[in-house]
Amino acid sequence: MTNYRNVIKSPIITEKSAGLAQTQNTITFSVDVNANKTQVKQAIEKVFDVKVEKVNIINVKPKRKRVGRYLGKTNKVKKAIVKLQEGSSIEL
Repeated sequence: MTNYRNVIKSPIITEKSAGLAQTQNTITFSVDVNANKTQVKQAIEKVFDVKVEKVNIINVKPKRKRVGRYLGKTNKVKKAIVKLQEGSSIEL
């Protein structure tokens, strides 16, 4: 991963992630499925110019979906929950 913007896909904004952002200074991102914790940390620090305290990664497996007689799967996703250091913040 040479380009940091390819590592971070988008922020995940839900009720739970908004609550974490307010209380624990953590932001949730959807990241590339091949990215690791170190790459995510470097990308967040370079793109948003903040200091990252720790990164937790969650692999979300694809779910089977059915439309009529056709079976398929959703895309697999990797989520990164990024805890920022005190005094750092990201406006989304």
